[in-house]
Amino acid sequence: MASTDKPGTEYYKEVQPPPPPAEQYFVVNVALRVLLFASVLTAVLVVVTSDQTKLIPGLGINLKAKFNQSPAFIYFVVALSVTGLYGIITILASISVLFKPISSTKFMLHFAVWDVLILGLVASAMGSAGGIAYVGLKGNEHVHWGKVCNTFDKFCRHMAGSLAVSLFASFVLVLLIWLSIFTLHRRIPK
Repeated sequence: MASTDKPGTEYYKEVQPPPPPAEQYFVVNVALRVLLFASVLTAVLVVVTSDQTKLIPGLGINLKAKFNQSPAFIYFVVALSVTGLYGIITILASISVLFKPISSTKFMLHFAVWDVLILGLVASAMGSAGGIAYVGLKGNEHVHWGKVCNTFDKFCRHMAGSLAVSLFASFVLVLLIWLSIFTLHRRIPK
């Protein structure tokens, strides 16, 4: 009787290691999301508390600089606040997956999509606030906008610090996107 199996083919089959359990990815996911929330909260608090009042010598006028005097800074605060709320929701969702890892692949797919959208929101807010902050720092001679950071130095330092922390938050979002995509890639059968 002839066998239909080819001899020795079972020895050449490549054995794929099983993907790591979802808990490993979601522990890192939760840690990064907590870091995202902390950085966004810090950036918002720094902007909101960045008011400064200066007495203009010779004129006797008090000028005040606050974030709510610029639509770009208001958008920055609102966008980072939305990101903070998103961070809280996704922290809770990630923790729930740690206790019920049945639908972890679906969560990672949803996280990847939403993280990209939130990264776009944070990047646009940083761009608008950064553009106004740059004009405040350097001025614009062509349209006769003077520098304001030489007058409102504390306010400008707060804005620069907040922009730096929000840049860190966007980097954390990129790491979260990479983690989600890597996790999904590991789960694709080969």
